[in-house]
Amino acid sequence: MKRVALFITCVNDALFPETPKAVVTVLERLGYEVDFPAAQTCCGQMHANSGYKRDAAKLARAFDRVFGGYDAIVTPSGSCAAMARDQYPHLTGSDIGRRVHELSEFLIDVAGVEDVGARFPHTVTYHPTCHGTRALGLGDKPLRLLRAVDGIDLVDLPAADQCCGFGGTFALKNAEVSSAMLADKCANAAATSAEYLAAADNSCLTHIGGGISRLDRTGGPAAPRPIHYAEILASTA
Repeated sequence: MKRVALFITCVNDALFPETPKAVVTVLERLGYEVDFPAAQTCCGQMHANSGYKRDAAKLARAFDRVFGGYDAIVTPSGSCAAMARDQYPHLTGSDIGRRVHELSEFLIDVAGVEDVGARFPHTVTYHPTCHGTRALGLGDKPLRLLRAVDGIDLVDLPAADQCCGFGGTFALKNAEVSSAMLADKCANAAATSAEYLAAADNSCLTHIGGGISRLDRTGGPAAPRPIHYAEILASTA
C-alpha cells in the first residue's frame, strides 16, 4: 500500500477538522495509507510574513524533524504548501518543500487521477486562492477535480482571479483595503446564485464566509456556503 503523511495546518486543526478528515477519505479511497504525525505544529507562515524569521526558522526545523521520513506530504492548504516550498530554503536551507503537495497537486501530478469517485449534486462556484494560484501555480487542477465530480453544477465566479482581501495579517494591518476587496468578492460570489463557494484554503474561506454572513440579501439570491473543495471530493451523497 502507498504511504503518505498528512499535514493538517493550524487553521484546520483548530477550526475545520472536517477538511483533513475529507483528505484522508479521498486518499484512502484511492488506496493510500495516510499517516498523521502527531508532533506536527504550525508551518511558521504567520511568523515569516510578520518578520519573525527566527521563530519561523524554528518551526521550519520542527517540520523537517516531523516529516523528514516521508516521501510525500499532503496538505489541504495552498498557503502552507507554498510556505514550505518557497520559504524553508531561505530560512533553514531545507528542501523538504519539494515533498509537500497541496491536495490537487498530489491527486493529479502524483496519483494521476482526476475522478476520485465523488458525488455532490449541488451548484458550486470556485475561488482560486492567491497562494495556490500565484505561488504554487495550481492552475486549473482543483477545477479539473471538481469537474469530474458526479452531479455537480460548476459555475464561473466573476473576477475569480481577484484576491479576497485576507492575506493573513494583511487583513488586520490594512483593514479598509481588505474590507473593500472582500466586499467585491462576496458580491461576485452571491451573483453566481451557487449553493456553495469552494476554495483550497480555509483561511480565505473564513474571511469570505464572514463577509457573506453580513451581506444584505433582502430580495436577492441566497449567498453561497463556503466549503473546502476536499470536502466535495470526499462526498458520495
